[in-house]
Amino acid sequence: MGSTTGETDFLQIGQVAERTELSIKTIRHYEEVGLVIPSARSAGGFRLYTAVDVERLLVIRRMKPLGFSLTEMKQLLDAFEVVDDPAAVGGQRAQATEFLRQCRVRTRDSADRLRRHLAYAEEFGDLLATRSGSAGPS
Repeated sequence: MGSTTGETDFLQIGQVAERTELSIKTIRHYEEVGLVIPSARSAGGFRLYTAVDVERLLVIRRMKPLGFSLTEMKQLLDAFEVVDDPAAVGGQRAQATEFLRQCRVRTRDSADRLRRHLAYAEEFGDLLATRSGSAGPS
């Protein structure tokens, strides 16, 4: 991407949208609700994002299909910051770790549910292929 300092380390919102497969509108919404704030603005006022900002957006993208609310997404991102902060006190760290554990259980349950739904969809596709007279996938 460029050197380790200066504006070459920043991505504009269109580049971030391309990398994250999120729409520009969605990224702006996440800014409005306080989930991911651009790290900087260009002289012309364009939003500028860092690799850390992109990682936050990717976490959100992974959580969305699992049914996490925007509030829960914010709580999880905050919990990551606490766990990663060597200065975090024990109570904060324990609370953040517990929240991450709960999210992990919920994620596992959601993934299991999605796998079942995918299996149902594949079975249904096979049924439709059989009933419509075509043997293979379309």
